[in-house]
Amino acid sequence: MQWKKAHFIGIGGVGMSATAKLLRDAGVAITGSDEAVYPPISTMFEREGIAYATPYAPSNIPADCDLIVIGKNAKLVPETNAEVAAAHASGKLILSFPEVLAVVSEGKENIVVAGSYGKSTSTALLAHVLESAGLAPSYFIGAVPLSPATAARMQSGKLFVLEGDEYPASNTDPRSKFLLMHPRHLLVTPLAHDHFNIFPTPSDYLKPFYKLAALPPADATLVVCTEGALSKEFLSNIGRPAVTYGIHEGEYTAADIVYGETTTFSLMYNGAEIIKLATTQLGEHNIQNIVGVAALVLSLNLITPEQLATGVASFKGIKRRLDRKSEKTLIPIFEGFGSSYEKLQSAIAAMRLHFPTKRLLVVFEPNTIGWRSRATLAQYDSAFAGAGKVYVFNPPHDGKETEIGVEDIVARVHGSGIEAAGVSTAEETLALLGQELSPGDCILLSSSGAMGGLIEEIPKLAEEKFPS
Repeated sequence: MQWKKAHFIGIGGVGMSATAKLLRDAGVAITGSDEAVYPPISTMFEREGIAYATPYAPSNIPADCDLIVIGKNAKLVPETNAEVAAAHASGKLILSFPEVLAVVSEGKENIVVAGSYGKSTSTALLAHVLESAGLAPSYFIGAVPLSPATAARMQSGKLFVLEGDEYPASNTDPRSKFLLMHPRHLLVTPLAHDHFNIFPTPSDYLKPFYKLAALPPADATLVVCTEGALSKEFLSNIGRPAVTYGIHEGEYTAADIVYGETTTFSLMYNGAEIIKLATTQLGEHNIQNIVGVAALVLSLNLITPEQLATGVASFKGIKRRLDRKSEKTLIPIFEGFGSSYEKLQSAIAAMRLHFPTKRLLVVFEPNTIGWRSRATLAQYDSAFAGAGKVYVFNPPHDGKETEIGVEDIVARVHGSGIEAAGVSTAEETLALLGQELSPGDCILLSSSGAMGGLIEEIPKLAEEKFPS
C-alpha cells in the first residue's frame, strides 16, 4: 500500500468507517475524528482497535499522516470546521472515500452494485453468497450487515464487491461516488427519482447512471432490474446489452412464492425453473434482491445454483433493513430504512405480507430533505398505504421556507384516510404507544436517522408490556 498512515475526518459515517477498516486491513495505520460516534459503528471500532477523537479539532490530525480522507457530511467544510480547514492548509494529500476505494481495489475484478433502493442488501447478499461458496471476495457495503460479519473486508479472491452510490463523492467533488469505482461488471437495482436536492428532475437523476453504464468494458456483464419507476427508461437508453431481472418481468424472475417465516420460491430463467430458494428475509422486495444477485452470479458462472441456494438460505440481512429488533416480545417490531418513498412503501408491503392479520403501527421520522420538502408533499397521499396508524416523530429542521413540518405531514396522511398523530419527543411517543399497543399489533420503525433513541426504547416498551 502506498500510504503508511491515514486520518479520516468524519470517520463515524458508514462508508467512511468501512473504508478506514479496508485501509487498516491493508496495513495502513488509521486515526480519525468525528462530532460523535454511535453504535454500531463505535462498537465496530472497539472490536477492530481503530482509534478516533471527538470533537473535531486541528490537533486531531497526526503530523506524520500521509493521507487525509474527508467525508461528505455538510459540516465537513473549511468555512465552518477548523479541522477540515487545517487539513486543507496542511499540504497533505486529501481524498474522498470512493477515491480511496478505487486505490484499494486496484488489481481486482470489481463488481459495483448501484440503484435507488435494494443496493445495500444486494451488495451484502452478493458478498455473502460468494464468501460462503469459498471465493474469498473483498467487499465494501454501505450499511452494517448481519451477513457477512463485517461491512468491509480485504481477501485473497479476484473479486471485489462494491456498493456504489450516485451521491457526490465529497463536498468538493460533484462526481457520483460510483463513477470512481472502476466497475468490471454492474448490478443495477430498481431506479426511482431520489436525492431531489442534488438531482431536481428524473432526467438529472439518471445522468450519472448512464455514465456508470458506459464505464465497464465491452465484454462486461450488466444486470439491470426492470421494475423501478425509472428502470425501463434506463434500459432503453444505455445503448448496450443487459441481463434483466425482476419479480415478474425479466430474463430472471421468481415464481410460486410462498411467504412465511421462511419464504420459498422458484428462481426462473426465461420461464424455466433453475432451482428452488428459501429465505428468512421479509417482503417481495427482498425476493427481487435475491433474483438480481442470482442473475449476476449465474450469468458470470461464479457459483452453482446449489451454492447460491446455500448462501441465500443462510443470509441474515443487514441492520436497519427490516431487521427484527427483539425476540423477547409478542409484538413483531422491525426497522426499515426510511430514506425514501420507495423504501418506506416496500417495508410496509413486507410487513403486510408477513403479518396480514395484525394492525400495523408505523413510527416515522421524516429525516431526509425529500421527506421534508413542500414540493413532494403529495407523496404522503399514498406513502403509508397499508398502515393502521402512523406516529410522525418531530423531524430535524433546516429553516428553509420550502420545508414542511409535522402538522403538514399529519394533515396529509389524515387526508389519505389513515389515522396519524404528530409527536414532539421520544417520551411523548412512548407514552402514546404504551396506551395504544395491543397483542394484535406489529410495529415498523422508519427513519434514516436516530429517531431520538426510539429505535432502542420502543422494543424495550414492548418487552415490558407483552413479553414473549
